[in-house]
Amino acid sequence: MVHNIIVVVVLALALGHVPHCLSSKTVGGGSLYPQFYDHSCPNVQEIVENVVAKAVAKEPRMAASLLRLHFHDCFVKGCDASILLDSSGSLISEKRSIPNRNSARGFEVIDEIKAALEKECPHTVSFADIMALAARDSTVLTGGLSSDVPLGRRDSTGASLSGSNNNIPAPNNTFQTILTKFKLKGLDIVDLVALSGKQIQYPVSPCVSSYGLGTPCALRIDTNARCTSFRQRLYNQSGHGQPDYTLDQSYASQLHANCPRSGGDQNLFFLDFISPINFDNSYFKNLLVNKGLLNSDQVLVTMNGASSELLKTYAYNQEHFFQQFAKSMIKMGNISPLTGNKGEIRYNCRKVNA
Repeated sequence: MVHNIIVVVVLALALGHVPHCLSSKTVGGGSLYPQFYDHSCPNVQEIVENVVAKAVAKEPRMAASLLRLHFHDCFVKGCDASILLDSSGSLISEKRSIPNRNSARGFEVIDEIKAALEKECPHTVSFADIMALAARDSTVLTGGLSSDVPLGRRDSTGASLSGSNNNIPAPNNTFQTILTKFKLKGLDIVDLVALSGKQIQYPVSPCVSSYGLGTPCALRIDTNARCTSFRQRLYNQSGHGQPDYTLDQSYASQLHANCPRSGGDQNLFFLDFISPINFDNSYFKNLLVNKGLLNSDQVLVTMNGASSELLKTYAYNQEHFFQQFAKSMIKMGNISPLTGNKGEIRYNCRKVNA
């Protein structure tokens, strides 16, 4: 989440650095490794860092949007920048999907990064790598750990609307469904719980907040959720006109004031009412006392013993959470990337090369 922006380098030194130097197997006969552009575009990371820092300083919410963009890209066809493509001919854009429609944003920042890189090293750096680096820098700017991002991805020449609609975890999914969607992407329950702490999953419909990380944008990455996202918990959780028994009653009473049985659908509520714009472990602490706003949050405690134990670990040890979040972000960024002779280095984020 976003607080006052501090120089990226200072944050990295102060908060630590998570190295990931081993290469990763990929689709297309190549490998991902942090030094991929050391000779072809040695200033790539500095250029991405500078543009992201400027964008987040101008609009703190942008850090959330860039993280969400990376997540929604990787969970569909892999980390291949397919989410950036507009509809053209037989290609139907993933931007039209329910998780992305009227809520995916940050495209102009990706464009600005690409323009700067084209001046520095033309036709060299993929949009897929730009998105992975921008997500890492957004994490650092919001208070998280830095990490060595494996690079060498290439861009997709296609998109998948159905994949975008079906693969991204939804707020009304059961715990098992959410976990299954993670496992299908090579992620496990540790990744699920750790990434939840940054509010980087579960689509909750269009972004309506102007704050920092944590909400309704399909990736729950803007600090708020709308009344419609959790009204059922307050009034009719099981279809019998009763509230969710796992929701703390004093907290529920506070929510009732601005989320009545009818009306107020667009009223906003902090997902983390303790520290809504800071990157810390209060999200986990809230869940331990039954003060998670969304049902998809609280099931991490109530529906699975392993996730509950992980949640407790992160609630009691913030540094451990920071470390695991950085590792899980790198792992997510390695979902089915294209390399070698697969895909292309796209010149325009919105369309495949002519």
